[in-house]
Amino acid sequence: MKPLHHLAALLALAFTLTPFAHAAPADDIAPRVAACVACHGREGAASSTAYFPRLAGKPAGYLFNQLVSFRDGRRFNSDMTHLVQHLSDDYLREIAGYFAALDLPYPPISDRTDASTATLARGKTLAQEGDAARKIPACVQCHGATLTGVQPGIPALVGLPRLYLSSQLGAWLTDDRHALAPDCMAQVGRKLTTTDINAVASWLALQPMPADPKPLAALPGPLPLPCSAMPK
Repeated sequence: MKPLHHLAALLALAFTLTPFAHAAPADDIAPRVAACVACHGREGAASSTAYFPRLAGKPAGYLFNQLVSFRDGRRFNSDMTHLVQHLSDDYLREIAGYFAALDLPYPPISDRTDASTATLARGKTLAQEGDAARKIPACVQCHGATLTGVQPGIPALVGLPRLYLSSQLGAWLTDDRHALAPDCMAQVGRKLTTTDINAVASWLALQPMPADPKPLAALPGPLPLPCSAMPK
């Protein structure tokens, strides 16, 4: 779809997200999230090669926090801001809960990459071990040993396209993305270099989905940093 046609379709579908739409019964949310599916794929299950992240199966708390951040200006994307700027917390929780409850298969992960062996090795080290000298915790310390996320507020890092991963890590580095305090990812992201970001995003994008791709119920130990995404 050409970008202009895509934008027109998105804006038309945005009406289905407004609290004033009457196209579907109030208890039937699926038609009301059609605008989300227009970008994020069938029922929010984007492919691993698309730019847009997968929504299906992510922790509801994480999805809700991101929707609120787009609405309240802590994250910025013109399309997302347009869609959610007038929605209430209750409506955003309903949207988050809908996508979190979806249990859809993940597409096969491509093993094609232009990253060098050294780059992938660096990415693996950052993901699994971190960098103690620079006080960078390993991704697995927060996102779980299988990197599938943790309830209620930490997302998966596997099953996502490299471009999306690198852009979001870069947004923490450049101070273009924020969360409520304590903003743990801002503390980590500002310590990363562009080389680090390319390495970890390249490695993560190649990782196969585990047999159980669902977020963990809890981490085996405490988080390395205080984080607003996870209640005490």
